[in-house]
Amino acid sequence: MGLLDSLIEWLGLRKRQVSVLVVGLDNSGKTSLLNYLLPAENKSNDIVPTVGFNVEHFSCKGLSFTAFDMSGQSRYRTLWGNYYHTANGIIFVVDSSDKTRILVAREEFQQLLSHHDISSRNIPILIFANKMDIRDALSDVGVSSALGLDGIINKSWHICSSNALKGDGVPDGIEWLCSAIKDSLGQTRR
Repeated sequence: MGLLDSLIEWLGLRKRQVSVLVVGLDNSGKTSLLNYLLPAENKSNDIVPTVGFNVEHFSCKGLSFTAFDMSGQSRYRTLWGNYYHTANGIIFVVDSSDKTRILVAREEFQQLLSHHDISSRNIPILIFANKMDIRDALSDVGVSSALGLDGIINKSWHICSSNALKGDGVPDGIEWLCSAIKDSLGQTRR
């Protein structure tokens, strides 16, 4: 059945299931970003802070995503590591307008990168420099510098400016993530 399953997947008759973790500090826009990706009939008009985590589903380029929207409040951040080993990709969302907490975001991002379930794999990481519509927000280059992205040498990563409420930049970032996950899955099959 493995060959038949592979053929069905290759023909695009069935979408491959993948999971991603959506992490970042509280109030960075993680839930708004996922809400934008949902079909119109499933979108929420009321976005509330996530307690623990939420699970959402969306599709892109033949992949069926299960997205774990993890709470960014400090007391819940230790839970992120429990989900790293099953993740096919990471979405890290940064509030580009919150310059006072960018160092906290950097610390959390560096902890993520050093976790044994992340550091040992070439797991694609998409960084959304969110809330670009807010005056004086850091540019994606500024967020990249603040997070130390240039120091990442053993992972596929991409940073994308975004406004999760309007969807600006979200499709571009998700398309990159789809391609990167497909590439990483192709490497594991060889």
